[in-house]
Amino acid sequence: MQSIEMSPRTTMRGTDFQQEGMFSYVSPESRIPQAHPLRPIRTMVDAALKGLSRRFDAMYSQVGRPSIPPEKLLRALLLQVFYSVRSERLLMEQLDYNLLFRWFVGMSVDEPVWDPSTFSKNRDRLLESEVASAFFRQVLDQAQAQGLTSDEHFSVDGTLIEAWASMKSFRPKDDSDHDGEGGGRNAERDFHGEKRCNEPHASTTDPQARLYKKGRGKESKLCYLGHTLMENRNGLIVDVQVTQATGTAERDAAIVMLERLPTTERVTLGADKGYDTAAFVEECRVRKVTPHVAQNTSNRRSAIDERTTRHPGYTVSQRIRKRIEEGFGWAKTVGALRKTKFRGLPRLNFQAQLTFAAYNLLRIRNLMAEVPA
Repeated sequence: MQSIEMSPRTTMRGTDFQQEGMFSYVSPESRIPQAHPLRPIRTMVDAALKGLSRRFDAMYSQVGRPSIPPEKLLRALLLQVFYSVRSERLLMEQLDYNLLFRWFVGMSVDEPVWDPSTFSKNRDRLLESEVASAFFRQVLDQAQAQGLTSDEHFSVDGTLIEAWASMKSFRPKDDSDHDGEGGGRNAERDFHGEKRCNEPHASTTDPQARLYKKGRGKESKLCYLGHTLMENRNGLIVDVQVTQATGTAERDAAIVMLERLPTTERVTLGADKGYDTAAFVEECRVRKVTPHVAQNTSNRRSAIDERTTRHPGYTVSQRIRKRIEEGFGWAKTVGALRKTKFRGLPRLNFQAQLTFAAYNLLRIRNLMAEVPA
């Protein structure tokens, strides 16, 4: 037998051999680390979806072709919020190759993803059945069961949400103006010297959006107002509402959210100077709500007097109420709520409720991790 001499250049380098396997014996579950931060969130999401099972049954017909399971649809929408995925098309792309996304949604490795248009139409079915609101409540119920929420002390605030509409779409309702030279979809317009306001004007793209500015020195934008009610113990959001942008919308929404509180006992409500009006303070007191509102004394008399400010709880509420900005900040930078891609109040309310449900899930996970075993 002839011997084979080893070349001095022979190494233990592996061969770059590539061949696609015909079968896969690995599940997404085995590829996700046990300590991954999405695991406790997935457990909470599954518990919330189980509580919505009867609602899901009522949404679908008993005959016909099976649709996208609503549980998988909601999990996918939560991933879109958690990872700032800007469109359904990109979300489907991620689901096609991202094992973490497939595991969270509940898809096998070989399961085909959905068409983006089909996904969007099925999402609208959830919108019509107010599933986002019910899911938000299910998540909050889990926090309450763990003793993480307060039923006595709350804070309220509002924030601007830019509409998905261009300023060029803000035109007179009688269609009296005309585009400049150039024509096309992006014609030239000269707005100098032209006064525009909400009464005679409306956006042709999103008629429910209104021209509004948050304060002096700020530019006016086509937008909505998002409102949240926060419990003061751990900063969890207990109610969400989106309204048209008006000068009284923040106070009006606060009253509506206070009326939805499931308690009849006296509570406190922290708020900024924008809520310091005699009418709002009186509305709160009629509803057994102690208004811990910041005093606005700029060339006026505050509606909050020493009957309220002399108590130590007032100072505490004024300090804690600022935590509500953490939710707004997360929703705008991560949850894509700074400038919505939806048009109309129903769709925007759906987006806001789902976004703040995701925020609460993260808060609950972090709070539970702090509890000693």
